[in-house]
Amino acid sequence: MLLVMAMVSCGRATAPKPYGYYRITVPDTAYTDFASLYPRYPYSFALSQNAQVQPRADEPYWINIYYPALDATIHCSYKPVQHNLRELTNDALEFVYRNASFANAIPEREYSHPEAQVYGVLFDLEGNTASSCQFFITDSTRNFFRASVYCNCPPNADSLAPVYNYLRKDVIRMVETFEWK
Repeated sequence: MLLVMAMVSCGRATAPKPYGYYRITVPDTAYTDFASLYPRYPYSFALSQNAQVQPRADEPYWINIYYPALDATIHCSYKPVQHNLRELTNDALEFVYRNASFANAIPEREYSHPEAQVYGVLFDLEGNTASSCQFFITDSTRNFFRASVYCNCPPNADSLAPVYNYLRKDVIRMVETFEWK
């Protein structure tokens, strides 16, 4: 009996398995003009055809841009500037820096398109943050637009890197094509 147990018990040693992540494939992107689909809004930009616009009822001109294939959302808010540009800018910065304790870095990228009166800042939040990318845009006198990107899952920068990169490209395209109506 000891001999049988010794022969059965001796085998290959097991090794711990490394963590694995699902392979995420992102769709190809084509763009359409937001204003052609939603003409009543006071702004326009290039909208990914992979996204669905969900108008919000709680505030005028607020929208969510939902990506069903990625289960991610860009939450967009709009406020008219009424001698409160500093307050609106400070609120936007507060939203960005709420994630500072989780971010490895928060590089900023300024955008300026004076011919279209579009000025803004894009924040790229690196690390395991709830929002991977945020920005605000204003014309400094009448309009203020803010957006932030969220994936509907726990933040993990390693496994969500393809999604974050895809959404970052869409956000950059959105900012670069942004216009006031």
